[in-house]
Amino acid sequence: MQPAAWVRAVLLGIIVVALGIPPRAVTAALAQQEGPQTAPPAQQPEQPKPPTTPPQSQPQAKTLPPPQVAISVESNLVNVDATVTDQEGNIVTGLKKENFRISDNDQPQEITNFAPSSAPITICILMEFSSRAWGYFGYKAQEWAYNFLGHLSPQDWVALKTFDLKTEIRVDFTQNKNEVEQAIATLGYPGFSEDNLFDSVLETLDEMRDVRGKKAILVIATGFDTLSRHTLDETYHRVKETDTTIFCVGMGEEIELYGQGNDISYLQAKNELTTFANWTGGYAWFPRFQGEMGEIFGSVAAFLRNQYTMGFSPTSPHDGRYHLLHVDVVDDQGNPMTLANKKGKQKKVVVYARRGYTSQVISSGN
Repeated sequence: MQPAAWVRAVLLGIIVVALGIPPRAVTAALAQQEGPQTAPPAQQPEQPKPPTTPPQSQPQAKTLPPPQVAISVESNLVNVDATVTDQEGNIVTGLKKENFRISDNDQPQEITNFAPSSAPITICILMEFSSRAWGYFGYKAQEWAYNFLGHLSPQDWVALKTFDLKTEIRVDFTQNKNEVEQAIATLGYPGFSEDNLFDSVLETLDEMRDVRGKKAILVIATGFDTLSRHTLDETYHRVKETDTTIFCVGMGEEIELYGQGNDISYLQAKNELTTFANWTGGYAWFPRFQGEMGEIFGSVAAFLRNQYTMGFSPTSPHDGRYHLLHVDVVDDQGNPMTLANKKGKQKKVVVYARRGYTSQVISSGN
């Protein structure tokens, strides 16, 4: 403390004693007069901590690079499941990645993923249950559904849905086939003659959108639609985009066989079921005899169990438009693969695969 300050302190002390001022007030007054250098460190305001990275080295939003195209394309991987048969429908096994060619809008694509898939099957039996043709549905449709269950393995997942005025989930996906059998056995007499085939197909496709692996819908129906909110064009549009395989078993052959009802309407219904199957890599059957059913359902299971799963990253523009897919099979020399038929004549193999997809629009970033 400097001399002048000492003198002031003594004089102030005499005044304090004379006037009776509290000592703490005196201390505060001295601190204020002596300046910040005499204040206790604890009373100084705390300074903000420096950043771990200097501000000038922080990346600025406007300088961030756009997403790498390779990463974006990989997220748009297109998967294709394909089954190959000879002209008689016998399934061809043992093929390798080198035997397949995929084109996207006629542009050859490099197959990046390939495997003869042996994953469990996930399939929904979608069965019409209307009184339109009760003779068929009463003693055939339910029996046919029973028949199909016998072709599934314990690892497969199956669900049962029926439709008339509305779609009803009888059994959600389960590996317990007995549960599905019991649900089929409880089906009584159909209460309505209406059928909403289009709505039921679209609803089921939506439910299976995020299912991974082998997935399919088995439609057992006449193909007629009388009450759907969605149109046939809307249904075709969604069917063309899906990666779920649709198999159809037409149940209206007695209409054509015996000339019952409107033959033109049935031919249209038959065409609808065939289109659902063709665009998704499945198949449509229209049996006339009960004895055909075992072979048909065996074919459905065999189709799914012997699929080749492939994937490619599209080189074509990601424009949000529909792209046509085409899958070919070649021999070891790169020529179209052929196999001898029953008469010994060489015939091209047949490939069942989805026919297209809608390209995703890839963002280029900000």
